[in-house]
Amino acid sequence: MTPKPQRSFILVVFWMAGTLLSFSAIALSIRALHGTLTLFEILALRNIGGLIILAGLMAVAPDPGQRIRPTSPAVHVMRNTVHFGGQALWAYGLTVLPLATVFAIEFTTPTWVAIFAVLFLGERMTAARAAALVFGFLGVLVILRPGFDSFRPEALAVAAAAICFGVQQTTTKFLTATNSTWTIMLWMNVIQLPLNLAANVVVGEPAFFLGKLALAQWLPLLGIGVCGFTAHYCLTNAFRHGDAIVVTPIDFLRVPLIGLIGWLVYGEQPEAAVLLGAAIVVAGVLINIYAESRTRT
Repeated sequence: MTPKPQRSFILVVFWMAGTLLSFSAIALSIRALHGTLTLFEILALRNIGGLIILAGLMAVAPDPGQRIRPTSPAVHVMRNTVHFGGQALWAYGLTVLPLATVFAIEFTTPTWVAIFAVLFLGERMTAARAAALVFGFLGVLVILRPGFDSFRPEALAVAAAAICFGVQQTTTKFLTATNSTWTIMLWMNVIQLPLNLAANVVVGEPAFFLGKLALAQWLPLLGIGVCGFTAHYCLTNAFRHGDAIVVTPIDFLRVPLIGLIGWLVYGEQPEAAVLLGAAIVVAGVLINIYAESRTRT
């Protein structure tokens, strides 16, 4: 059993910063590779990159926490199967919707995490945490403007992905009590790699696809392989140092960040509603940060 970590809001913010940057790099990499590879091939590359990095870490700095055999194996299987479906739906959304729209819809995830964490993890719903979730949800509604063009049929796939991510993040928090980050990451990639390869065959593509890769694609390949690992490594460590209801509202900052990236890279002009919604989201995050910092001083 891994030792129980000490709560640290500073470490939560540090690891979540890595999470935000990593997920943004993944989104850019998926868009760059989509014309050459299927979504399942891209996600399989993410798993392969993760396994290579984990093997390197184990070889360079072996640690007793790097256990091959996980505790709660059934939870690992459930977590990674649901997460596999969520990733596929999220990746599809990235190829057909503006980046800010995808990330905004995805941020209904903290609402699901809050519900699941209270119901199954026994976490407390404080006033500040509830306010952060409400502000985040209201900000997403402003960005999406229900009843307008933002609710395209493709957006339903991302909405379903958000529910999957709610399950994944809640079970991640549960597993950190008895599994090391290395063990959680290992089994995520071990379980999801064959799922992605099998799904690729189902859609009519070969199981072996590495021949499609070109040297000119080295940057997005590096992004999907490395950041695909670091995103979940950072997120898992954030959960290790703070409650799920504390960690997930910080992730709302991905909305204005990816909106800026979409504008700079793809010319996706940010609309007034997106900017206003992002401001509401950030306000909720700042309220939570202020309240959490005061309780720890």
